[in-house]
Amino acid sequence: MLKALANRRRLALLRLLKRGERMNVSALARAIHLSVRATSQHLVMLHRIGVVNREQTRLEVFYSLRDKLPRVARDVLKEL
Repeated sequence: MLKALANRRRLALLRLLKRGERMNVSALARAIHLSVRATSQHLVMLHRIGVVNREQTRLEVFYSLRDKLPRVARDVLKEL
C-alpha cells in the first residue's frame, strides 16, 4: 500500500478528492495535467488498495475518497 501511495500523481489525485466531492476521470485528469488513460490507471490502483470509491454511470466513471480508510492511508492524507 505504501508503494501505491508514494506516487506523486496518486498523491495529487488524493489531494483533489480530499476536498470531499466526487469527480469524474476527465476532470481529475485535467486538474493534474495528465491523460485520461494514465489518470484512470492511477485511480484503478487507488481503488484496488481501498482508498477511493468508484461509481460508473452510463458513460462516466466518478471517484471519491472512501469514508473508511486504512490507517496508513489516513496517515498519508493528514500530510497532504
